[in-house]
Amino acid sequence: MARGRSLLLLLLVLLVVGSMSVYVVDQREHAIKFRFGEIIDSEIEPGLHFKIPIVNNVRFYPNRILTVNNPEENFLTFEKKNLIVDFFVKWRIVDVDDYYRATGGEEILAAQRLLEIVKDGIRAEFAKRTVPEVVSAERRELMDGMLAKAQHDAKLFGIDVVDVRVKRIEFRGEVSESVFNRMRQERVRFAKQLRAEGEENAERIRAEADRERTVILAEAYRDAEKVRGEGDARAAEIYASAYEKDPEFYSFYRSIQAYREALGSGNGLLVVDPDNDFLRYLKESRPRGGAR
Repeated sequence: MARGRSLLLLLLVLLVVGSMSVYVVDQREHAIKFRFGEIIDSEIEPGLHFKIPIVNNVRFYPNRILTVNNPEENFLTFEKKNLIVDFFVKWRIVDVDDYYRATGGEEILAAQRLLEIVKDGIRAEFAKRTVPEVVSAERRELMDGMLAKAQHDAKLFGIDVVDVRVKRIEFRGEVSESVFNRMRQERVRFAKQLRAEGEENAERIRAEADRERTVILAEAYRDAEKVRGEGDARAAEIYASAYEKDPEFYSFYRSIQAYREALGSGNGLLVVDPDNDFLRYLKESRPRGGAR
């Protein structure tokens, strides 16, 4: 009976010692192996491993993205205006050795240090910008600046900052109205600038159109005068040819044309000296070659 109890006790001791001699590292974990409190291995692969009871101990840390939230806090802008900001940080452990040495492996301490790093980054970025710049077009640039600074500083703790996001930016009551007024004034200024540029473009287009119109009219007048000149030259040539063939008939024809233009419809009054050569053909009583 006593022998059986001894064997059972020995078996229990072996089971306890055996369970204390093995450990399993999960895919989602980092592990550090110690020997009397001194780190001897921080690059342990996932799987089953052995250790010496009492001499060795192992601590485990998450190998996944963690989130830490910061409650609302005041930050000053370039104009010394207070903004209420709350944000969160996504982070993970990438070097468990540095992480343990910097924080003692305490996640709460690591989160506090990480928040301080991000707050310093926010203060630096806000201090360089006005309120409209913080809440409008430069938000993406601001976030990128904070993320870059946080990633650089957090590497000392074996931490990789995955993302920093500002959830909310609010104004204090005394700041809100002045900020909104400034933003409205900025929009009005921008609208006036666009209108001025539009009017300038319209004037330029009108001036260009007027210039083209003047050029087209001048070219058309030039071409018309050229055609008219050619026509007059041709008419003169025809008149000269007709005059050479029958000067008397040509003179008669020209006089008839002059009478038509001078007398018109016949309702006008023409005062001319009867002996004027202009009336020569009106005074003739017979055709050419006969008695007068």
